[in-house]
Amino acid sequence: MLFSSKAKHRRPSKAARVVTLAGVAGAAVAVPLMGATGASAASVATWDAVAQCESGGNWSINTGNGYYGGLQFSQSSWAAAGGTQYASRADLATKSQQIATAEKLLDMQGPGAWACAGAGNLTNDGVDPGVDTGSAQAGGDEQPQQQAPERAAEQPTTRSEQRTAPKTEAPKTVTTPTGEKVEKGDGEYKVKTGDTLGKIAAKHDVKGGWEKLFELNDDIVKDADLIFPGQQLHLTK
Repeated sequence: MLFSSKAKHRRPSKAARVVTLAGVAGAAVAVPLMGATGASAASVATWDAVAQCESGGNWSINTGNGYYGGLQFSQSSWAAAGGTQYASRADLATKSQQIATAEKLLDMQGPGAWACAGAGNLTNDGVDPGVDTGSAQAGGDEQPQQQAPERAAEQPTTRSEQRTAPKTEAPKTVTTPTGEKVEKGDGEYKVKTGDTLGKIAAKHDVKGGWEKLFELNDDIVKDADLIFPGQQLHLTK
């Protein structure tokens, strides 16, 4: 069964009365009790055995019956033993914080504070559990913080992997002095101001003269007398 039929922190025992008085008297009474030397102590394994009997080992249990956490603290015993420095109730504290508070309660009241002390062989064995109460994780065993995966070292990119900026597409037309657009062409010679087909053919020794030059570029030159700066003419096939 999850819960023992025996009372847990509930019996009208001398130990329970000490807790009640401490809770009623307030901090002035509770602080001296918590400040006592840690002569009483039990190992984590012992507390695990007690919790197994008290709550089935569920360190964050809260069934609404007035007893909380793995060791089934009543609210008054939790407060009297200083547990509220960790959390308002035992079930909201970590396993380590619950054990640390139980150590103080054990020192204050002895094993009789737990109905399951016998099942867990709880005694003042003087074994320091060595728990770390610094974790803010509530209930159960503290899990080590997961470290964020290390970012893989960035590898230098090769030239072939680098994205090149897209080339701007060259215009396919040129604008004449009258504002008309004519085909630009893709030949090896770029027409300059003052050029004629005859001058270009003579300068570049085009066999067949201007007539041949006109023939080679009839796709962009519609009139042999009209060529425009910026057009690009083929000088050979």
